[in-house]
Amino acid sequence: MATLHTSSLGPSGIVPGPLAQLPWRIIGLVILIGAFDQLILYSAAGGSMNPWAFNQGLRFTVFLAMAIGMSRVPENWWAFGSLPAYAGLVLALIGVELLGKVAGGSQRWINLGFMQFQPSELMKPMIVLALARFYEMLPVGEIRKFAAIWPAAVLIGVPALLVILQPDLGTALMICFCGATVVFLAGIPLRLFIAGALLIAVAAPIGINFLHDYQRNRVLIFLDPESDPLGTGYHISQSKIAIGSGGVFGKGFLQGTQSHLDYLPEGHTDFALATMMEEWGLLGGFFLIGAFGILIKWAIGVSLRAQSRFGRLTAAGLSGTIFFYCSINMAMVMGLAPVVGVPLPLISFGGTAVMTFMICFGILLSIDRQSRRVQRW
Repeated sequence: MATLHTSSLGPSGIVPGPLAQLPWRIIGLVILIGAFDQLILYSAAGGSMNPWAFNQGLRFTVFLAMAIGMSRVPENWWAFGSLPAYAGLVLALIGVELLGKVAGGSQRWINLGFMQFQPSELMKPMIVLALARFYEMLPVGEIRKFAAIWPAAVLIGVPALLVILQPDLGTALMICFCGATVVFLAGIPLRLFIAGALLIAVAAPIGINFLHDYQRNRVLIFLDPESDPLGTGYHISQSKIAIGSGGVFGKGFLQGTQSHLDYLPEGHTDFALATMMEEWGLLGGFFLIGAFGILIKWAIGVSLRAQSRFGRLTAAGLSGTIFFYCSINMAMVMGLAPVVGVPLPLISFGGTAVMTFMICFGILLSIDRQSRRVQRW
């Protein structure tokens, strides 16, 4: 009995084995990002834990514990449950159209009481799981045939269209990008992606006419930011002012003016990065970019170590999901992309965004644990 008890502990003999085997350096990095977010939201509220920092910290703690718990789930469970869960989320997106809460001119949320649940956010990692499962089941000889393309197009297209109806163009594009990443890595010929890109380039001038007025204006403002600085371009103009005024070292903690004087709209959600860089400067921006870069590098490593086709595609797709989250938000806040409402994971206030990131993180921990276990054997 003593031998069994000892084997369940880590090398120190104190920490349980399952906990000791976790990549604590990466978990510590995630905790560090979450702690930095507490300072950002505390400052955005004018030096108060309410209404954002405390709630975000509580959600972060709960969902991080959930991610660590998810690391114990066998990889094949994710594979078996991916398509049923995908179908459930599609039904939830339909439910949003019927019962969803309208806010900011969009119908994207379902009120769960303790939080506003946004199914479209969860579809970002779910599309990765569903496509990875599809390509795992597809015979290798079929990968370069039409049978490998049209089901994937349907899996991506159905939720993307439902999200566009909400309307939420940014999330719809994220779903398409995440799905296209898995399709490309599965081995679909490159010429099809080049043809698709050319088709999109040709259709874009026509497609812009089918956007909602505010979406069309955001694209036009991106092309000419100074055309309406007090109207449609107000968000991005104030964001640039906040980032530029921070300089290299920033104005100092709690010393920001753009967010504290309410010049910067959504300074705690989509534009939280601008709030941070006004006070922490370019150094704060470098810290976040470096932290997320290390996290994405680790996720790519999980993909390379994975032992199954499903694990490799899922880990690679989830690393792409985190990358698109970060790059699109950062580009949007700095005026390098249209304002599309994509949050910065772990930084922007919002329960569903934190939950989505932690689901990605938990699945990556699960795949990493599985591959390390096989390598030990």
